[in-house]
Amino acid sequence: MPLRFTLRQLEYLVAVAECGSVALAAERCHVSSPSISAAIAQLEQEFGLQLFVRRHAQGLSLTEGGRQFTEAARGVLAAGAALGDRAAELTGQVRGPLAVGCLLTFAQVVLPRLRRSFAEAQPEVEFRQSEHDHAGLIEALRHATLDAALSYDLEVPGDLEFLPLLSLPPYALLPEGHPLAGREAVTAGDLARLPMVLLDLPFSADYFLSFFAEVGMRPQIAERTRDMGVMRAMVANGFGYSIANIRLGSDRAPDGRRVVFVPLKTARPPMRMGLILPKGAPLRRAVAAFADHCRATVTEAMLPGMAGPWPEGLDP
Repeated sequence: MPLRFTLRQLEYLVAVAECGSVALAAERCHVSSPSISAAIAQLEQEFGLQLFVRRHAQGLSLTEGGRQFTEAARGVLAAGAALGDRAAELTGQVRGPLAVGCLLTFAQVVLPRLRRSFAEAQPEVEFRQSEHDHAGLIEALRHATLDAALSYDLEVPGDLEFLPLLSLPPYALLPEGHPLAGREAVTAGDLARLPMVLLDLPFSADYFLSFFAEVGMRPQIAERTRDMGVMRAMVANGFGYSIANIRLGSDRAPDGRRVVFVPLKTARPPMRMGLILPKGAPLRRAVAAFADHCRATVTEAMLPGMAGPWPEGLDP
């Protein structure tokens, strides 16, 4: 019996099942919503099975038959990926799909440049990127919707492994002209009584607040935001200081005002940027090639200013 469905249709099915929305699945797969809807309709017609039900204000939910069918579809997609890897081994080529996620706070600095150099080295790899907070990256890796993720070594669960790439010490961000802006370094105690603009992302916020717990103090949080650009602009316009491990290669906020970076002196080790990967199972050829590429290229030379320089005696 000839097959009348495609792996791409199965990929769209799994995306909708995991996103609970055609629109979100389309965004993840970088296609139009009608393309996703058509693929689902074709699968339902081909197999005579209702895969989803639409619940008012709750998006799409899998039927019981749809749930079982989707699990089988994941197996078919995994087998297809394994077949591609086997062919790559036989031909000596690196090819096939690669889904890479990156932490929101540094995606704009790291991911485009890294993707470009990897694409030049491995042009047969079908690279797909997405940006998430740290919790979202962990969830996507566990659901196998990402093959690898660039993030920090923050509470990486035991079923994943962390490949360290770059150490990133913390900085206090201050507006130009602030009394502390000319310091060689500041401490959490210097900052605790001043208004803070907290970059309020899962895991990252706890890390920033831990500097104050370390010295038995609490910061005065005046503003919260989940956007790095908004945080920098709030600081530049005098609404408070902030803490970050990323300098972004510029001392300008998005609105053009200047932000001053002052090293934060702490006993805590610096944050490490790295690659988070599934643990245990052998990596597909494209994933292993990307990991090797990250080891070779994610360095201070590639990302000037992100990991220093630090004043003498404050080296992390």
